Amino acid sequence: MRSIGAMARDSGLGVSALRFYDRAGVLVPAWVDPVSGYRWYEPGQLEEARLLARVRRAGMPLADIRLVLASWSGTDTDLVRKLLEAHLRRLEQGLSDARSEFSALRALLDQRENLMTSLRVATVRLTIAAPELAAALDTVRFAASTDPELPMLGGVLFDIEGENLHVVATDRYRLAVARAAVDGHDGGRVQVIVPTPLADAMRALAHGEGPARLSLDGDRVTLEVGGRQAAGQCLDHDFPDYRRLLPQTGERRALVEVADFREALETGPVRRDETGTHDLSVLRVTDDGTVVLCPDGDAGDPDRVAVNRGFLLDALAAGGRDRFVLELTAPTAPIAIRRPDDESGFSILMPVRLED
Repeated sequence: MRSIGAMARDSGLGVSALRFYDRAGVLVPAWVDPVSGYRWYEPGQLEEARLLARVRRAGMPLADIRLVLASWSGTDTDLVRKLLEAHLRRLEQGLSDARSEFSALRALLDQRENLMTSLRVATVRLTIAAPELAAALDTVRFAASTDPELPMLGGVLFDIEGENLHVVATDRYRLAVARAAVDGHDGGRVQVIVPTPLADAMRALAHGEGPARLSLDGDRVTLEVGGRQAAGQCLDHDFPDYRRLLPQTGERRALVEVADFREALETGPVRRDETGTHDLSVLRVTDDGTVVLCPDGDAGDPDRVAVNRGFLLDALAAGGRDRFVLELTAPTAPIAIRRPDDESGFSILMPVRLED
């Protein structure tokens, strides 16, 4: 007999997916321990699980998956072939429709690019306290993207407006924002994307006390601290409007001690994501404002929120605080991690959908 963990490893289906298909009556384990509820599978069920993993990756509807598995071992394969062909036609039609919609969206983007006025200006000179800039960069650096397919996210946004500099980074799955006060800028809003290596060089300069001078000359940015400089070209892209991504105040808030919470995350229950490559922590905030790590078998709680554990640990480390406010709204809404002393500095993490 194969344990559910062994079946997940050898079939390509995650443990949560196997539980889902058990409840759906599609792939029922040969035996379930009446005491522990642990599932066990016969060796012959591995082929079915691998088949199920293939049609699942192809996006086949559950109703068709049932018929494919029920007909697979029979001598008449006509039904299986027809189901596969019908699903392939749906995928091809969906791809054709998507191409048409994307073509229309590209045309709209071309029109917007011709009409929009860039936020970049010829010259900006301002001063910022080096420790504030260092803290802001430390807060957001972990969220910068490394995806070569999205070069506009491969840097840190410097968003200057009035007396505030907002430093922002995102890789789609997490977003971090920090604020620092600036002097010497009385113009309109200015935005530049500083490449990640240059942002790191700026952080290395801003390690001590004293002022830092930030200069923007067209597409070139320079930071000078104590007679030393870090300078380079800005990314020639527009950063997404991060303000539209910021969450509202969460319905459930909890003040967490970072050291205790980190230990709980590192030693507490985890589950694997659908790909089997990332550890997830499942969180819930109780009515008395306590964060609870839900065990793997704790299903059916509508207030559970799953998050990539590594991303959450990174966000805690980047914040540089002993305490944070953790905000949860819904299983599909971003998780916010805010500083209790300055809520303008925070990060948000996208939740991971649970199948059970």
